[in-house]
Amino acid sequence: MFRRIGKNDPCWCGSGKPYCECHMAFDQKISRARFAGHEVPSHKIIKTPVQIEGIRESGKLNVAVLDYVAEHIRAGITTEEIDQWVYDFTTKHGGIPAPLNYEGFPKSVCTSINDQVCHGIPSGDVVLKDGDIINVDVSTILHGYFSDSSRMFLIGNVDPEKEKLVRVTNEAVEKGLEQVKPWGFLGDMGQAVHDYAKKNGYTIVEEVGGHGVGLEFHEDPFVSYVTRRGEEMLMAPGMIFTIEPMINMGRPDIFVDDSNGWTIYTDDRLPSAQREIMVLVTETGHEVLAW
Repeated sequence: MFRRIGKNDPCWCGSGKPYCECHMAFDQKISRARFAGHEVPSHKIIKTPVQIEGIRESGKLNVAVLDYVAEHIRAGITTEEIDQWVYDFTTKHGGIPAPLNYEGFPKSVCTSINDQVCHGIPSGDVVLKDGDIINVDVSTILHGYFSDSSRMFLIGNVDPEKEKLVRVTNEAVEKGLEQVKPWGFLGDMGQAVHDYAKKNGYTIVEEVGGHGVGLEFHEDPFVSYVTRRGEEMLMAPGMIFTIEPMINMGRPDIFVDDSNGWTIYTDDRLPSAQREIMVLVTETGHEVLAW
């Protein structure tokens, strides 16, 4: 998994330091975990300091885009208008909307309303109404580095059941984030998210989850929220991934809209909510790069 490097050779991370002063102890810890039977990250998954700084800057733009949406979203606008906001703001600040033309996706942002779980396609025919809940999922490329985060928005007077779903989803992400620390496991985070959602009477979509991100739009590992503590990939400093559970008011079952091949709905047509943050594992804990 790791190529052999002499202890006095330059470290593989590009720091310029001798390997023995940089990532040698890191690699030894990874190797011990692998031999113990755990899933461990490859060097490809671990971001270098230069890469982390580039991804951090991309994340700042991603956050600014969502802040702009938050300031302007309201009942009476179309999701096509949201798409135009995202495209204009991103490109004006030197970025590229990552979803645009990604594997054929036709728009710059995903807008998922009520029973749409994710990958909603903006349209001039879809007008936000009082009482809607909507997830706006923004992904940005800046100087070749990718960032990804989403937020839920309550439109006007939202009924208490929907409001609770959104609130619990936001809280579940925070519960998961508390478990992101070096040398823990993704399953520690996943179980914390799942337990909190279940405690509040909700279910979590199994088929769609989070992912590594930074050098590409979607990287390894797949990040699940139906996992158990002590399982899944070891979290090591330099890993960047998203926490983005899709929490359903009803059953966890979903289906894909055959008419566009993208939009995912709850099978029972009850509401779903999602929040996405992008997280860096650090030597002492974590840093949220986009929210």
